[in-house]
Amino acid sequence: MNKLISKITAVVTLSFIFLFGLLTFLGSKKEYSVDENRHLEGLHEISAEEMYDGSTSRQLEKYMADHFWGRSRWMIAKAAMQTELSESIVNGVYVSSERLLTADPGYTEAGNVSSDADIINSFSKEYDGMVYFAAVPTSAGIYGDIIPSHYVRKTESQRITELYDMFGNDIRRIDTYNILKMLKDSYIYYRNDTKWTVYGAYCVYKTVIQKLGFQPTSYDKFNIEHVTNEFRGNLYNRTLSKRPQADIMDIFYYPDGAGIVSCSCILEDGSVAEGSIYNRDMLKTGDMYSMYLGKPVPVMKIRTSAKNDMKLLVVRDSFADCFIPFLTQHYSEITVISPLEMEGDISDYINVGEYGQTLFLFGIDSLGGEADPVSKFGELYFS
Repeated sequence: MNKLISKITAVVTLSFIFLFGLLTFLGSKKEYSVDENRHLEGLHEISAEEMYDGSTSRQLEKYMADHFWGRSRWMIAKAAMQTELSESIVNGVYVSSERLLTADPGYTEAGNVSSDADIINSFSKEYDGMVYFAAVPTSAGIYGDIIPSHYVRKTESQRITELYDMFGNDIRRIDTYNILKMLKDSYIYYRNDTKWTVYGAYCVYKTVIQKLGFQPTSYDKFNIEHVTNEFRGNLYNRTLSKRPQADIMDIFYYPDGAGIVSCSCILEDGSVAEGSIYNRDMLKTGDMYSMYLGKPVPVMKIRTSAKNDMKLLVVRDSFADCFIPFLTQHYSEITVISPLEMEGDISDYINVGEYGQTLFLFGIDSLGGEADPVSKFGELYFS
């Protein structure tokens, strides 16, 4: 009897493996995962050298992991099991019915920000204009009190304070953390992404623009358009968890304010293309957030109908994308640079000396890690 059960088990197991492999082999292969917002592993020609050093087997392993049959459904099931069995942590993300939050212990220990402070201090000494710096907490920095304490070694507030304390007196620091913490009961951060909502950006804009020397545009002057209520961002991409409600993305219009005269981009190959502060085509993709400013480019130059000759340089990461449009009411020209998209020397793209004010705006999660935009800016500027 036991032998019969063993044989049946073996036949069922082998049949499942065969059927699963057959479905994987015959199934359609996608190049891009909308749910994960990333390109999937592809196959390329295999060389003898790659077979010898083992890279072929690693490449095939990645390919199979990205293309096995029913992959998205299996990943959703895996995330659901992890949520129940591991303190609601899935791929370094805390999952709750209210929101998703970064909960990777290595993240809060990511790098030393002292080198970033040295770069900004050195830049400020050489630069003839005024320097402003806004380090923005992620959603975990504001709502992290719901994450198990052993997953948070250093709070984002501590990291921002540590950075600001190393700045020289000539650098204007923007206290984004306390502004946002006081408003935590409002819809200032997405439930499925690390970044702030447009309303969260507006709340900080009111302080930033006063530091820059202008009066903010009052909230009641804007017309607000809800462009989608189906946004699921970078934390969803990591978990595929739909426990929190999908997010709303907004556009704030000021009908009586300055308009956009032109928007041009310098691309990676040095060519110039037309840009837009709102690219609605991105709402049809897995990267909806790139509706704001579009895909990252080295340089974007925005000219407005503002009746002054004021020019602003913004050095940014993705936190600035929905923030930039508010600035267009106050400057006739805004140049936005993305250091991680640039190569060579910054003077190949722009003349920094043409700008009387420079605003650095980054999520604190960008600083001190491997892909640090401030570190890259230092390489570009001081090379």
